[in-house]
Amino acid sequence: MKVVCLGSQQVYAGRIVRLEVDRVRLPDGRETQWEVVRHPRAVVVVPVLPDGRIVGVMQFRYAVGQELWELPAGIVKEDQEEPHDCAHRELREETGYRAHRLTFLGEFFTSPGFTDERMFAFLAEELEPVGQSLEHDEFLRVMPLSWEEIQQRATTVKLRDGKTLAALYLYALYRLHSG
Repeated sequence: MKVVCLGSQQVYAGRIVRLEVDRVRLPDGRETQWEVVRHPRAVVVVPVLPDGRIVGVMQFRYAVGQELWELPAGIVKEDQEEPHDCAHRELREETGYRAHRLTFLGEFFTSPGFTDERMFAFLAEELEPVGQSLEHDEFLRVMPLSWEEIQQRATTVKLRDGKTLAALYLYALYRLHSG
């Protein structure tokens, strides 16, 4: 089943995203419009301390009006870095840790119904504290949680960030298969 783009119009370009309205032909021949949010590639990092706790951050998210517990994450600087490098940078900036071992866990689309954002998930181990380096618009606090605390939050709707849930799932699969 193929959808053909007949034309695209950019209706908004911001600091991070672009909004395009595309005219498309559907598999049955009908034509319609689809809105697409174009978003740069991004990373999410699962930082694991020697005691097994996972380092997350509490951060207020304006779009949902809530403070959420999330894994460190950020946008890949296109033409300047690869996802692996971005993962190291975001980990250091947001949590104040440097990873001496970084393992690729997988990649996923965050919400393919309306955006092309692709996230790369990494496991960060052998962490060394080096101090946070937050961007001017970041206000967050580091909050390590045990696996049990994370499971409790996930089952009581206190862990609501999609990228964090997806990355933790990939991490759980990694743990399951790596013994």
